[in-house]
Amino acid sequence: MKKICGLLMLGFLATLGILGWFGYQSYSTGFSAKAEPNELEVLIARQLRHLAIPYENRQLRNPLPVTQELMKEARAHFADHCASCHANNGSGETVIGKNVYPKAPDLRLRETQTMSDGELFFIIQNGIRFTAMPGWGTGDPAKDSGSWQLVHFIRHLPSLTEEELQEMAGLNPKTKKELQEEALFDQFLGGDDAAASKAAGSHHH
Repeated sequence: MKKICGLLMLGFLATLGILGWFGYQSYSTGFSAKAEPNELEVLIARQLRHLAIPYENRQLRNPLPVTQELMKEARAHFADHCASCHANNGSGETVIGKNVYPKAPDLRLRETQTMSDGELFFIIQNGIRFTAMPGWGTGDPAKDSGSWQLVHFIRHLPSLTEEELQEMAGLNPKTKKELQEEALFDQFLGGDDAAASKAAGSHHH
């Protein structure tokens, strides 16, 4: 009985120590999104994320066969919905990706690539609480097949080609200014010389 009480006390003290340490870290950084999570925080967060995904979901395998058409759709989907945070190449090197907490991970690295198909699908569908990762699931299997396509694309990220990156660059969402410049350029190609000067005046390097 004394041994059990001793173990419980050690567990209680360890929990208090961890909570106190996290409290100090949060206080010292002022809950800044620019702070880098330390190694212990990353380790604990990854373990909690893994355990939070139901076992049966972790065991799922991608039901979609890889085809050229599927990968083309997946590239377009990623470029339109995911690249603003994760970048076309999955590096996370974007204005948004570098300024959220935790920062968008490099999806090409081992930490992501060793996750099961089911884990990746679950995260895409449900998001991750207390991060910038939203959940995209609709509950409609027909619509949610796009998430399985993204799982295939994430697996392909380490070997993404320059040609694929160039294709995706043309599929990224455009700002209002970029759309206006494109419209003026189209008018110029249609014979409107005045549109050319407007486009030149609105374009700055």
